[in-house]
Amino acid sequence: MEKPRQVVRKFLARPQHEGVGAVVRRSIGRFELRYFDPFLILDEFSVSAPAGFPDHPHRGFETVTYMLEGAVTHEDFEGHRGTIKAGDVQWMTAGRGIVHSEMPAGPGTSRGLQLWVNLSSHNKMIEPGYQEIQSKDIASTTSDGVTVRVIAGQSMGARSPVRTRTPTMYLDFTVRPHAAARQPVCATWNAFAYVLEGEGVFGGGGGDKAGAHHLLLLGQGDGVEVWNRSDKPLRFLLIAGEPIGEPVAQLGPFVMNTEEEIDMTINDFEFSINGFEKAKHWKSQALVALGLE
Repeated sequence: MEKPRQVVRKFLARPQHEGVGAVVRRSIGRFELRYFDPFLILDEFSVSAPAGFPDHPHRGFETVTYMLEGAVTHEDFEGHRGTIKAGDVQWMTAGRGIVHSEMPAGPGTSRGLQLWVNLSSHNKMIEPGYQEIQSKDIASTTSDGVTVRVIAGQSMGARSPVRTRTPTMYLDFTVRPHAAARQPVCATWNAFAYVLEGEGVFGGGGGDKAGAHHLLLLGQGDGVEVWNRSDKPLRFLLIAGEPIGEPVAQLGPFVMNTEEEIDMTINDFEFSINGFEKAKHWKSQALVALGLE
């Protein structure tokens, strides 16, 4: 690592209401940071039944759901249904169209993160698909007081099996007190860190200090250095991706390249065509149970 990245902007993700009774801390996709190519949204969510994210559509990107606590049940109009629990990951490709629901499974609070990763124009209309990995199958390794879970990409000799259509690295680091984490990052990629627990110094020994719920945009360089100078463990996500460099047109859950494509998407959804055929007569079991259909 010849040039560690420095922090160029820092945000505190504040709670806001989303879905039906859910609370999210949005750090990317907010007023101050609409887009960080190729990332559209990063939400840290907290939800307890009967609140949640009932039936809603997507087109043109991928969602990455990483559970921290509790569990969420997903179901869609293709008949796919499953539950992801603490430590599990679901990497969903919405592609040309999906309608799904995401609702807490069981009592208590379910907490996790959802990242929206944009797709290039030639991938926006591909068929939907899923990559789901249980916690026990996520690659992990520990060295010199640092543990990393590799959601996507590779780190410290561990590699994720996840296929990323938009080249992406997604790492979950835990750094013991008075230890430091160092991670190479492709110099042409955009990168950021998001603190889950504890407090760290980002950008080398004299860098910016940040605590829980802070997002740190990282500048140019070929790697990242993070120090834990406190007496408590530090846990943070390091996420990086190859910029797509194309125009972005977004209307809520639809992300395309032009306003004309957004208009077409709205038409497709309203008339249940071009990927949304099954939306016309589908309602999730969760929506029926809530009496909201």
